[in-house]
Amino acid sequence: MEIINYAQEIGATTYPGRGIVLGKSKSGKYAAIAYFIMGRSTNSRNRVFIEQEGGIRTEAFDPSKLEDPSLIIYAPVRVLGDDTIVTNGDQTDTIYDFMAQGKTFEDALRTRTFEPDPPNYTPRISGIVHKNGDYQLSILKSANGNPDSAQRFFFDYNNTPAGQGHFIHTYKCDGNPIPSYEGEPTWVEITTDSLDEFTDAVWNALNEDNKVSLFTRFIDLETGEVQTKIVNKNV
Repeated sequence: MEIINYAQEIGATTYPGRGIVLGKSKSGKYAAIAYFIMGRSTNSRNRVFIEQEGGIRTEAFDPSKLEDPSLIIYAPVRVLGDDTIVTNGDQTDTIYDFMAQGKTFEDALRTRTFEPDPPNYTPRISGIVHKNGDYQLSILKSANGNPDSAQRFFFDYNNTPAGQGHFIHTYKCDGNPIPSYEGEPTWVEITTDSLDEFTDAVWNALNEDNKVSLFTRFIDLETGEVQTKIVNKNV
């Protein structure tokens, strides 16, 4: 597998959907996290990220235009002890609750499946970053659009070298229905130790018409100090 610049990969399609980047900054000083959402419908685009209890949640930008909150209003990022959980749906809460009971990331996600939004059956993507910078990613998806078969994939990354990470997103590309992401998370190069530069590169790579909100975070792997940025198209 060839390593690819994270911004280049994010911008490779007009509609990657929702995406997670996890890895380490250029020097390895920081654990790096990015989570973005996009939208094609008015309901999906009518959102912002706001901070909540060390993490974030989505909120309707204009409550009067909110149609169906079930799949678009959730907490994408939650913090449990030294672990940071990031997902594209309410499975964040499932992971948090299971791990609070001493169970695992995998235990939680084996109780979940893809989103009930035919004909797309949007995958559920999830990640977790640990205190030492190790991380896991997962995708739960239908079998090539067949809702009778759920597929669950888990990926563990230990001792990731400085300046490297992995990127997973919900959709392979735009379409109707929208094809689900395929294969392993993409191996990406993270080329900066600046959260501002990291954030700007991700935001600027996203398709201008479809991007909605972005969350980024650097966690100092020595001190645990956290830097966070949120960018909302709706302001």
